[in-house]
Amino acid sequence: MGRITVAVLVGLWVIPISIIVNRIVPHPYMDEIFHIPQAQEYCRANFRSWDPMITTPPGLYYLSLAHVASLFPGMYCVQAASSFSHVCSTAILRSVNGVLAVICSVLVYEIITHLRPTLDERKATLYAVVLALYPLHWFFTFLYYTDVASLTVVLAMYLACLKKKYLFSALFGALSVVVRQTNIIWMLFVACTGVIDITLAHQRDNKKADDFDESIRKSGQPSPNISITGESKLRKRKFGTGVETDNDSTPSRSVSSTAHMSGLLDEFQTLLLTSWHLKWELLSSFCPFFIVLVAFAAFVRWNGSVVLGAKEAHAVSPHFAQIMYFSLVAALAMAPWHFSSGQAADMFWSFWKNQPLSFFQGFMALTGGFLSVHFFSIAHPYLLADNRHYPFYLWRKVINAHWSMKYLLVPLYVYSWFSIFSILGKVQRKIWVLAYFLASAVALIPAPLIEFRYYTIPFFLLMLHSHTNNARSWLLIGIVYIAINAFTMMMFLYRPFHWEHEPGIQRFIW
Repeated sequence: MGRITVAVLVGLWVIPISIIVNRIVPHPYMDEIFHIPQAQEYCRANFRSWDPMITTPPGLYYLSLAHVASLFPGMYCVQAASSFSHVCSTAILRSVNGVLAVICSVLVYEIITHLRPTLDERKATLYAVVLALYPLHWFFTFLYYTDVASLTVVLAMYLACLKKKYLFSALFGALSVVVRQTNIIWMLFVACTGVIDITLAHQRDNKKADDFDESIRKSGQPSPNISITGESKLRKRKFGTGVETDNDSTPSRSVSSTAHMSGLLDEFQTLLLTSWHLKWELLSSFCPFFIVLVAFAAFVRWNGSVVLGAKEAHAVSPHFAQIMYFSLVAALAMAPWHFSSGQAADMFWSFWKNQPLSFFQGFMALTGGFLSVHFFSIAHPYLLADNRHYPFYLWRKVINAHWSMKYLLVPLYVYSWFSIFSILGKVQRKIWVLAYFLASAVALIPAPLIEFRYYTIPFFLLMLHSHTNNARSWLLIGIVYIAINAFTMMMFLYRPFHWEHEPGIQRFIW
């Protein structure tokens, strides 16, 4: 029932706002001037046509063809469209993202309930609806961009992996890469989390088997907490002739003895040892992911670049400051959790109890932050020249307001990352948190342009794994999101302006 409620609530704002946007802005705007004509070429079955200014693969256009094909019979019967290509109007193509936004909200609900099976249905519904209101995701629901499709397919891939449907997960991973090529990073991250889940399940089974054996040795009878069915399964897993044994007769040493160790190196060592014992199971499960990775590598070699078009403007650059910007944007979007007095106190005491290691880590983080903003802070020509985007004003009025400002923000960036690590570390293994950080870094650092849209996928993964049960905080975040969405949409629709050097109406956009 919860997923239906989420879909209905999201649909209640998607439909009317889509109608308003299409009435006031009926023609393609910004990147839509590339995407919409290209999709219309595909609707005419002209698959050889390609706009060299488009940087992403045609995955969104394939999804659009499926959407148009579902609408065409009904529109043809009521004489609303005389041919398939006539259905591919700007409004219909934009509605693709509206449908995907509803599907995305349901996927968020499913992931939340899977990760937190004891969570109340009302809270799960609230959390899913609040995430659907996230400003960057919400705004581009009403335009024909790749962001909503990219997020939806990545979440579908992640949900399939969580449910151990690895073949379907890899297929969604392939689709996500066809929608946006940088999603190859998130496919690898999802595969990594799948490996971690399998190894942890193996460790838990070994631990239960050890407890069963210990119970037998001490009392001569199994513990009442272990079922008879569980006994036989556990003994088969431990003493069978599968991957858990070194040979046909000698059981392997249980790796669960190191599972209690909290150190990252211990977790990494345990993961490697367990993965080696389960190598054939892991290989059969994650082989489809490897095939997608090989296909992607072949494409990059053939194309000569990760991006398809406008390669000069989107060349891979060491933009290490990007990961700093993401930490602050993500923390501000979750401000009640990261900038509360309770969280600050927890961070302080955690640092104080773990000194001098914590102080060394803080010093290295601050040093890395200062080096990143000094040597690897890129002012892309698009950022400097286009005053239609909000990052243009944040760069001029905040980051570049004074030469010292970018350095003064570094402690805030570092605090945001440590706060993120602290919240994730309460519910996730250190190896998982490290994988998340590396995936975010690899996905964001090569991007030379500051685009908050690029932060959407890592932000959603962060929110989904930040198990905070304070409903008031979620409500406050939702109210703030609604206010931001109302402001940005009002500015977009009702505050147009003109450029002196170029004709046409200009509008503010993320």
